[in-house]
Amino acid sequence: MSNLDRMKKDLDALIEKGDLLYKRMLFDLFEDQYIKALKQKKTKAEIEKELPAFNKNYQQWYSESLVMLSVLLPDRLDDFKAYYQLSRPPKELDFSTYTISDYLKGTTLRKYGDVIAGPKAGRTPMEQQLQIVRAAQGRFESSLFDIRTMAQADLFDNELDAATELNRLGYARGAGAIAGVVLEGHLATVCQTHSINITKKKPTLSDFYEALKAASVIDQATWRFIQHLGDIRNICDHKGKDPTKDQVADLIEGTRKISKTLI
Repeated sequence: MSNLDRMKKDLDALIEKGDLLYKRMLFDLFEDQYIKALKQKKTKAEIEKELPAFNKNYQQWYSESLVMLSVLLPDRLDDFKAYYQLSRPPKELDFSTYTISDYLKGTTLRKYGDVIAGPKAGRTPMEQQLQIVRAAQGRFESSLFDIRTMAQADLFDNELDAATELNRLGYARGAGAIAGVVLEGHLATVCQTHSINITKKKPTLSDFYEALKAASVIDQATWRFIQHLGDIRNICDHKGKDPTKDQVADLIEGTRKISKTLI
């Protein structure tokens, strides 16, 4: 299965899970109306069994959705986050500023005995989050969707698999060289994605990760990790001390990790 097919499958699963969570929210908020609206009559216990508990399952869905949207709809990521929690506390909590975070805490605001904003206000932000995730499906059919990154990821997977086999057979230096090329190629793509211009005509691996750190795309820990991988890559590319099988295995798996998590 290609990365593109895998991503489609994961997105479909996210939408299905989100839909079930939304239904569970509606059931929790409007139990009587929900049961009456069902074509097939069910008991409260049956519904609770088939619908995932919102408070126990929402956070995982939210985290997985963030990762998916960062690839497919990065321009809607801030909107999606805002429906969970506003970047700044609102001056006054009301129906328009109520978020999923408030819903999970059971926050209710009353004035003079009247409810100004309560759990029922959580319906709108959840509905909007689900619609944003649904909108990501259109990117697969849209001619505007750039699949270059995922096609490249498939190629990188194949090359890293080949490097692993070479290392297993005892060709550590050659395996490390392949992994180094994959790592450098991925960092070049990440720089391009983030509109980071490398002025050198023939940039090296260090040029890419230094530029990414300067642009705050990677943090200090990731920078050090990539630098460590670069050190192993240099051992593989230059005559002298031979790289060990374990060093090359670390380079291959480290490159695989970076290619999956840094986008």
